[in-house]
Amino acid sequence: MPELPEVEVCRLGISPHIQDQTITDIVVRQWQLRWPIPEEVKTITGQKVVSVKRRSKYLLIAFNTGTLVLHLGMSGTLRILPTKTQPVKHDHVDIHFDNGVMLKLNDPRRFGAVLWLPEHQDVDGILAKLGPEPLTEAFNGDYLADKAKNRTTAIKQFIMNNPIVVGVGNIYANESLFMAGIRPDAQAGKLSKKRLTLLVDCIKQVLEKAIAQGGTTLKDFTQSDGKPGYFAQELQIYGKAGKPCPKCQSPLMEIRQSGRSSVFCKSCQKK
Repeated sequence: MPELPEVEVCRLGISPHIQDQTITDIVVRQWQLRWPIPEEVKTITGQKVVSVKRRSKYLLIAFNTGTLVLHLGMSGTLRILPTKTQPVKHDHVDIHFDNGVMLKLNDPRRFGAVLWLPEHQDVDGILAKLGPEPLTEAFNGDYLADKAKNRTTAIKQFIMNNPIVVGVGNIYANESLFMAGIRPDAQAGKLSKKRLTLLVDCIKQVLEKAIAQGGTTLKDFTQSDGKPGYFAQELQIYGKAGKPCPKCQSPLMEIRQSGRSSVFCKSCQKK
C-alpha cells in the first residue's frame, strides 16, 4: 500500500503537468471504487487546477468550485500520459487536460477513491478525523506526550493511528522506533516525554529521507508501464528478521502486532 512518502512523491511528480491546466474531459469507466464516485466530478470539466496538495494519503486537487480528492488505496497508481493513450485493464478514471495530457487512475483492487468536496467543504468528515501531518510543527514532543498519557496501547499501533498522527505506515513505524531505540510493544503511556520527543524527531527523519529517496529514484510519472508507489529505500530493519542488527549485530527479532510484522533489536530497543 502506498504510504505518505510515496503519495507525496506522486504529488510532486504529477503537479508540474496539471497545475494551472484546464480539464477538457473526464472519463469514468468504473464508478464503484472504495466508495461510489459522485456524479458531481463531471461538473469540473472546463475548470482550471488551482493547486495540488496532499493531506495524509489523500491527494487534493483544488478548483474554484471545490476539491477533487484522490486516494490510491492498496494498489492504485496515477500516471501522466498523452490523452490519446489507449486504456488498459483497471484504468478506471481518465482526467483530460488542455495541454494534451491526462491523469489516469489505475486500480486493480478498487480500494482507491475519487471524491468531490463541493466548495471545499468536508461535509462527510473524510479529512476531519485525521491527526496532524508528521512533518509539520504541530507534531512535536509535547503533543505526542499529551496524547500518550495513560494509554496502554503499544507504541507502534499508537503512532500508526491516523487520529494521532497521519502517514506513519508499518514500514516507517518499524524504522522510526529502531532509530529511537524503543521497542514496538512498549506501552505508549509509560514512555517518558524525552523518549517520545526523540521518537517524533526520528519519525520526521525517516519520512523526510523516504521522500528524498523517492524524489531521486522515482522521477518519471509519464511512462505507461511505470509503477509509482513504492520505491527503493535504504531500510535498516524492516523485512530483515533474523539478520544482524545494523548497530550491534544481534539477530533481529520479529513479532506480530495487529496482524503486521514488527521487527526490532532486543539489545538496542528498550521498553
